[in-house]
Amino acid sequence: MRIIVAIDIIGGKCVRLTRGDFTTKKVYNEDPLAVARQIEDNGISYLHLVDLDGAKNKKIENIKVLEKIAEKTKLRIDFGGGLRTYDDVISILNAGARQVTAGSIAVTDPDLFMEWLNNLGQEKLILGADCIDRKVSTGGWLENSEQDIISFISDYRSKGVKYTICTDISKDGMLQGPSTSLYKEILDSVKIKLIASGGISSLKDIEDVRDAGCEGVIIGKAVYEGRISLTELGMQC
Repeated sequence: MRIIVAIDIIGGKCVRLTRGDFTTKKVYNEDPLAVARQIEDNGISYLHLVDLDGAKNKKIENIKVLEKIAEKTKLRIDFGGGLRTYDDVISILNAGARQVTAGSIAVTDPDLFMEWLNNLGQEKLILGADCIDRKVSTGGWLENSEQDIISFISDYRSKGVKYTICTDISKDGMLQGPSTSLYKEILDSVKIKLIASGGISSLKDIEDVRDAGCEGVIIGKAVYEGRISLTELGMQC
């Protein structure tokens, strides 16, 4: 299972939110590159980089952070937040991301999402499937849809999607454990490479999502709050 550390960006700084609420912003480091180097130095290869400004404002805002991290490290970066056009996607890949994560477009403009998938291929595009009360959320989690999360993922899997990141927003930043039962339910219904996100607070949580069959797990706040060390995560890789 891939161990993936998250860096969320607001105003060029490394931050975390609770349940996607922008009023709960806490700055952990003003230099995301320094954090990325610490991740790499501990033997971790994967970075989940999220442009929260971009997600909120519906346009890419922090591409310079991506460029700097991609230039100065060998981390395999997936980038999400603010992608609205195919040119946006290409610019992010050209800036050094290995994969892009798209969620809002998959809800609001399925034809455009499929154009991206067909042009980029399965390995480059990750379906962002974030939910609350099993309903898909978009726009940096500021907007809710009526789409059921399992049906949403299943539909896109049938159209060729290989990877999905699923975040239960109610768990995000709470450090109270992930939605393992939801992940099991998804994987019982859909054969997809599922990346768990939200609520990870301990090595036991990581073991639980691994046992559930997840292909990857994203860890964020637990690292920044000292619940799990980067050294410990590196030993899991």
